[in-house]
Amino acid sequence: MGKGDKKSKKGKRNIGSYGNSRRKKVLKAKANKTSKPKEQ
Repeated sequence: MGKGDKKSKKGKRNIGSYGNSRRKKVLKAKANKTSKPKEQ
């Protein structure tokens, strides 16, 4: 479990890939676009 291990965070960082142990931050969807416009 080091830099050569594809399943660990350190290995994914070294290879430059993403997965379950190293998530991308884009996964959260913004719900603001589908919400109602503000009433003034």
